Amino acid sequence: MQQNQRLKGQIAIVTGASSGIGKACAIELGVEGASVVVNYGSNNKGADEAVEAIKAAGSNAFAFKADVSKQDEVKAMFEATIKTFGTVDILVNNAGLQKDASFLEMKLEDWQYVLDVNLTGQFLCAQEAAREYVKRGPRPEISKSVGKIICMSSVHEIIPWAGHVNYAASKGGVMLLMRSMAQELGSKKIRVNSIAPGAIKTPINYDAWHTRVAEEKLLKLIPYGRVGETIDVAKVCVWLASDESDYIHGETIFVDGGMTLYPGFEDNG
Repeated sequence: MQQNQRLKGQIAIVTGASSGIGKACAIELGVEGASVVVNYGSNNKGADEAVEAIKAAGSNAFAFKADVSKQDEVKAMFEATIKTFGTVDILVNNAGLQKDASFLEMKLEDWQYVLDVNLTGQFLCAQEAAREYVKRGPRPEISKSVGKIICMSSVHEIIPWAGHVNYAASKGGVMLLMRSMAQELGSKKIRVNSIAPGAIKTPINYDAWHTRVAEEKLLKLIPYGRVGETIDVAKVCVWLASDESDYIHGETIFVDGGMTLYPGFEDNG
């Protein structure tokens, strides 16, 4: 199942890659020729499935358990990657979660937990990736850029979300983390961008789409008229990791079927 092999010879780490968007991105990177480290937190079965799919596509892969909010575990993951594959070329900062509650009832530990994983985790992984890119230097035979960092954000980096203030705040933080990193790292030929998915059929939002009634309600928010699939995001991830997007830097690409068009105003509000 080989595609264009646009990432042949490159090494990728995908965090939170045992299910949903992360799993799809990891597999698609492998299909395009990259060797992939499949990071997971607890779902070893899903991580193993991703590894097997990548190997079936003809690329190398292994799974690595690490909590991205823990600096020592992040460092261990990068050390294992470099020991096994020699370096890193692509980081997909995907790991994320929700702990939902109304603002008045949200517990501090749930606020902190989501920020730790969704935002601090992206900082820690990106920092390790950037340090490796700078230390190793360019590999012009592999890629025009020295390295790529792709942050997985959300439409909720710009759309407020009542009942999910910790998640929305974390994604708003990812937006400015990405842009600030891009501003600082661009001169080092490190490309930094984000993908902001809208409603995608993943386990994290299963209740929003798994029944016909739920899906019809969700579609009212999506002008394009369908709920997204994980492959929709994975294809954009591959493109951002490839030299086809070499002049794209510091940008968020929304993969949302038009959700950020605020469809409630399509009939003049």
